[in-house]
This record gives sequence, C-alpha cells and structure tokens, in this order.
Amino acid sequence: MTPYRVALSADFLKPDGSPALDDFDLTPLRADPRVEIGYVEAVDDVIPAPALEHYDALILFAYQMRRLSLHANGRLGVVARFGVGYDSVDVEELANEGVATTITPGGVQRPVAVAILTLILALSTKLLAKDRLARRGVAGFTDPSAPIGMGLTGKRLGTIGLGNIGTDMVQIMRPLGLDFIAHDPGVSAERAKELGVRLVDLDTLFRESDIVTVNCPLMPGTRGLVDASRLAVMKKSAILINTARGPIVDQTALTGALRNGSIAGAGLDVFSPEPPSADDPLLQLDNVVLAPHSLAMTDELVRACGALTIESVLDVMQGREPKAIVQRRVTSHPAWTNRLAKNRIAFG
Repeated sequence: MTPYRVALSADFLKPDGSPALDDFDLTPLRADPRVEIGYVEAVDDVIPAPALEHYDALILFAYQMRRLSLHANGRLGVVARFGVGYDSVDVEELANEGVATTITPGGVQRPVAVAILTLILALSTKLLAKDRLARRGVAGFTDPSAPIGMGLTGKRLGTIGLGNIGTDMVQIMRPLGLDFIAHDPGVSAERAKELGVRLVDLDTLFRESDIVTVNCPLMPGTRGLVDASRLAVMKKSAILINTARGPIVDQTALTGALRNGSIAGAGLDVFSPEPPSADDPLLQLDNVVLAPHSLAMTDELVRACGALTIESVLDVMQGREPKAIVQRRVTSHPAWTNRLAKNRIAFG
C-alpha cells in the first residue's frame, strides 16, 4: 500500500533539526504505520512545488503556501494551518484546485484572549515603567513622578471582530467591570445581546472606547482599517491592542499618534512589516508594550493547535471532511470529493 505522506513545514524545527515546539505531539501520526512524515523547506519564505510532489497533506506553521506551491500532480489535498491566521495561504487559489485549507480556532482563542488581557493590564497599570523604577532601588521607590495607572472598572472596551477570540476575550474580562461594544458585520444583534455586547459602527467604536482591540482577520477590507483618521477620533486616554495582524493597523499613523499623545498607549504582538526594522521609531517609544508575535504561544496553545492540525490531516486521510475549513466551496470540487472517496477505500 502507498503510504499517506504528511509534510510539516521545516519551521517546526530548530536549526539543529530538533523540534522547535516540544508540546506539539506527533504521536498520532507516528503511531500509524500507514503514515510517513517529512519536513519541507521554504525558498524565500514560500514552500516550492517540488518539495510537495510526494505529499498528501501539509501542516503549515509560518511559511507561505501559495498557488505556485502546488505540484502539478495534484496529490496534495489539505493544508492544515497551525493557528487561525490564513493570510500566508492562497486559500481561494487552493480551493480552485480542490485543496482545502483548515485552521485551528479551538486552539488559539483562549491563549490569544489571555494575551490581549496581558497587554491591557501591562498598559493600564504602567507595568513597564514601574518595573524600571523598582530596578533603581530606593530612588525608584521614592520617585515622586511615578506614573499613575488607569483603573478598568466602568471603562469601555471596543472590539473590532466578535468571533471566537473576541467572544472569549469578553467572557474572561467581564469580571473586571468593563462595558463592551463591538463592530462585526457577521454577528447578529441577538448573538451580541447574548454576550452582553452592544454592536456599533466603526466610528462610534473608535470614538467611545477606552480600549480598542483588533480581533479580525487580515483581508482586503481590513488592511489599513485602523488609519490616521480613526486614531484621531480616539480618546487621548485610550489604548489600542493588536494581536491579530500588523497590516490591519497603519503603523506609521499609530507611531505618530503615540508620539504626539493623541492616544495614551498601544500593545502590539504584530507589526507591519514583521519583524520591524531595528531603527523603527515605534521601538523607541515608552508608551507601547511589544511582543514578537508570540505572546499567546504557550504550551496550551501548542498542544491544542498541534492536535487539531493532526485531526484535520487524519480526517482527510480517512475520507472524512475536516473541521474548520476556511473556504467551504472546496467541498463540492470534484478533485476534493474524489480524493475523499479514494481515501475512504484506502485508509478509512
């Protein structure tokens, strides 16, 4: 029997070839004698088609999977993205060829929601400034200019996006006494009411919020959504949190707003470009808290996302439709339906 061959992008490995994510358990794949595992390298950050010639599935970390990454033999059937962002994958082009893209929403929603809370607390309590004071010893403890933080009770949090992460964020932060508003055209008023969230337009969200959080995917309609005009209507005491994707925020405009005091601060786990250059003026500001697109990267996230990507791969191998397919129209593509039927016979 021809084995079912599963590729993992080589950015799951350290330079010495050892696993970069110890909590990503590959046992379900390795324990199946019908499965073979390999790693594929990228060229200029894009996985080349020849590397995937002999693979049925790809588990993708941070490399890019483009239309040109598909081998002409049509063997590849699923790209299981480790995470929920899929801007690194040509989802529509792959769907046109009968190749499904899956994501792992159940693995990231709580870790990212906690990361958002972490940035909010760090900014509202002036944690980094107070850390610097404490390291000065007596002088820091008695410094009369020590900053005063912002209490959260009664403050208004506005979320751009009320999907899995936005919903979890609201639920874990509700005990803090915040008021919640959201902008998300895909969420019904009834659903928002169940969550205790008021739906508003974008202008209202930026104008009324004490905290603005970005919880939407990067798409043509959201690129540059947080621009100079929207930053300009925010309260001077407000903070912006972005753990979604860097290009959703106009980083130059944000840097200007932080410099001139138009807003009080920002917490960023993502950038545009990413990583930022060493001389990026944003890195010199004291009213930002920064992380290298890894604040939510915990053992909890790695275990859950790893398990969900493997589940997607094994579902396709055994002829079942996996969960969390990004572009659902792929399920009616003849290449996809034929692949599942053949896999049910061979591996089901």
